[in-house]
Amino acid sequence: MRKWLLLLESGLLAGGLLLAFAVWQQKAALEQPLKLSEERLLEVPSGATPGGLLNRLQDEGLLRGSFWLRLYWRFNLSEQGMRSGEYRLEPGMTAVELLDLWQRGEVVQYNLTLVEGWNFRQVRAALARADKLEQSLAGLSDAELMARLGQPDAHPEGRFFPDTYRYVRGMSDFELLKQAHARLQQVLAEEWAERSPNLPYETPYEALIMASIIEKETGIPRERKQIAGVFVRRLEQGMLLQTDPTVIYGLGERYNGKLGRADLVAATPYNTYVQPGLPPTPIALPGREAINAALHPAEGRELYFVARGDGSHVFSETLEAHNQAVRDYQLKRRADYRSSPSPEALERSVQQDSEENP
Repeated sequence: MRKWLLLLESGLLAGGLLLAFAVWQQKAALEQPLKLSEERLLEVPSGATPGGLLNRLQDEGLLRGSFWLRLYWRFNLSEQGMRSGEYRLEPGMTAVELLDLWQRGEVVQYNLTLVEGWNFRQVRAALARADKLEQSLAGLSDAELMARLGQPDAHPEGRFFPDTYRYVRGMSDFELLKQAHARLQQVLAEEWAERSPNLPYETPYEALIMASIIEKETGIPRERKQIAGVFVRRLEQGMLLQTDPTVIYGLGERYNGKLGRADLVAATPYNTYVQPGLPPTPIALPGREAINAALHPAEGRELYFVARGDGSHVFSETLEAHNQAVRDYQLKRRADYRSSPSPEALERSVQQDSEENP
């Protein structure tokens, strides 16, 4: 019996020593700083496991004791999935801070901004330049792309909401575009539900077309509803819209930066100088403010407007007054004439609009 007791005591002592050794090893492994002299991004592909990553980091000499770190993850964080993407490793970071980073799934995020007034060609170019996105659209036509979105017969122009989107490495260009498409549908539905009565649109899509024209006509917030009012009244009275941005869109790559007389009679479906009503599709990405303006046009009697040259416009009720404004602001152009606002003027306008509408 005494011999068995001695063996039991020896076993317990040995077990205690092993446990203490394991605790000490694990504590040392967790508290060790990563061997980094500068910041580094750790790419974690889909399907990667913490154990595999820890072995990889040990092979690269960034840490030691991966066995103890794997045990710690298994017994403490095994229910936590591993989010793919990029993780930022910084000098001084400890192994336990790294595991905590993985547990939180705190991957590096990037921004991609789709700008109000862009056309779809510019959207695709921006997606292609985002090298952290997985590129999957390069070989697809616009029609094939829209088919992937579940709208095989839809024209892509104007169907994506301009905004800043966040993404992580490994996300695809199609996933981001799908978000922008869903966001546009949501915003359009919200604005359509709150629209003013008696508008000359039969569908939300027609309002979207109008919003895209408004977006291209002015970048000054307080003018959007005025311009919408002009276009709505022209539609209601059977007048041609006669808006240059639609002509420019219809010309496509033939547009050389200046509209001539021949351009204004060019036979395209988008030439609102000769084609009645709205063009067949939007001509750009409209923001929420432009969509709201199309659905809440300002009341009044103005039927014309002309650019002043500083980005703002002069509105007129009669053709006679409009022709005088054309003579004043178009035929006597200054050297610094602008049909769209300068960045400084736009900033002043936005500030004034926010002060008037807090």
